[in-house]
Amino acid sequence: MNWLGGSGDASSRRSGTLTVLDVGSNKVCCMVAKLKPNDDGKLLRGRSHRIQVIGIGHQKSQGVKSGVIVDLDRAEHAIRLSVDAAERMAGLTVDSLIVNMTAGRLKSESFSATINLGGHEADEADVKRVLGAGAKQALKAEREVVHSLPVGFSLDAERGVRDPRGMVGDTLGVDMHVLTGDAAPMRNLELSINRSHLSVERMVATPYASGLAALVDDELELGAACIDMGGGTTTISVFSEGKFVHGDAIAIGGNHVTLDMAKGLSTSLDAAERLKVMHGSALPGSADDRDLVSIQPIGDDGDVPLQIPRSVMTRIVRARIDETLELLRDRLNKSGYGNAVGKRVVLTGGASQLAGLPEAARRILGRNVRIGRPLGVAGLPEAAKGPAFSAAVGLLIYPQMASFESHPAKGISGLRMTGTGGKLHRMSQWLRDSF
Repeated sequence: MNWLGGSGDASSRRSGTLTVLDVGSNKVCCMVAKLKPNDDGKLLRGRSHRIQVIGIGHQKSQGVKSGVIVDLDRAEHAIRLSVDAAERMAGLTVDSLIVNMTAGRLKSESFSATINLGGHEADEADVKRVLGAGAKQALKAEREVVHSLPVGFSLDAERGVRDPRGMVGDTLGVDMHVLTGDAAPMRNLELSINRSHLSVERMVATPYASGLAALVDDELELGAACIDMGGGTTTISVFSEGKFVHGDAIAIGGNHVTLDMAKGLSTSLDAAERLKVMHGSALPGSADDRDLVSIQPIGDDGDVPLQIPRSVMTRIVRARIDETLELLRDRLNKSGYGNAVGKRVVLTGGASQLAGLPEAARRILGRNVRIGRPLGVAGLPEAAKGPAFSAAVGLLIYPQMASFESHPAKGISGLRMTGTGGKLHRMSQWLRDSF
């Protein structure tokens, strides 16, 4: 399988196959999709291709805790199973894929760089040169660059230039958003995929992917935050003027709510998870004291389950949810992008389906909140249309957005990064040529 979809004639050159893998703390999901060029530009802006999912496989995650691989063998087993299922459904064999990454203390930084144009027109090479100059500053020991993205270009004194190619000026400047992560968790994630005889095409930060899938055009343009609440981690991304300008991650997710309930009600994890899904809410209700929920205590083989008021459960859930949201609010305010977000926050990810969560988020973040589902992708089975699949769908959208992304030569364990003639470079080249 290659990205360029077979022989060189025009019709097949323009359609490619793309495979993505979302390795989470709760589930591992693999999607295989066909990309077809868009005939009408009516779809979401910036998307040059239509995406049709032709294969999907997902498994309960193993060996992953808070987004970090803690057991290589078990993680490899879960990855293998989900990729196998997707391959069988799509009827093809996968050799390389785009993977998301949540762990590794993601950190956003801004850099600026300028180069001298000497009054001539800016061309592709100049853009590459200024992006390279910006990206160079970001290389730190023990950190890997996950994304280095131009937020805006400037020509002489004019700021806010979207695409400087073909424009004339003396100095070309760029403001870059560079997202870095710890090297070790990234290497271990890649290792578990390599052991399944697959190669990693590109790693994409989970917050970036989720934002691409769940935000609509106006939100991307006016500025919005996307909060992806997963099982083991919660990530946040800020988009402004169509660009990804800030990303962050905290190692708290839906599993922590389950854990709190299991401890607080002294019941098993499975029972706590079931209670959370069936009766859990972050919003106290008026009948909570009267409503009784039955619980099977750990190690108690008696036939009589305990009856507790639902309010006891709601208090446990609410304490953890409030703490998580307060942490996110503080991170957002500290980031300096609170104003860019304005009143728009989109919640997505599996844990965002908890009852009463949007209300709790409105109360604590003081902003408008909606639940975001993956947008603009055809062929998803009904079960995969929920917020839990935003990150995986975002990975399918990502290559269409990757044309300007610059990567320093140092890739994760020698990955062929964009701009070094690797597959993703050919992919973005192919996407650009396909208009």
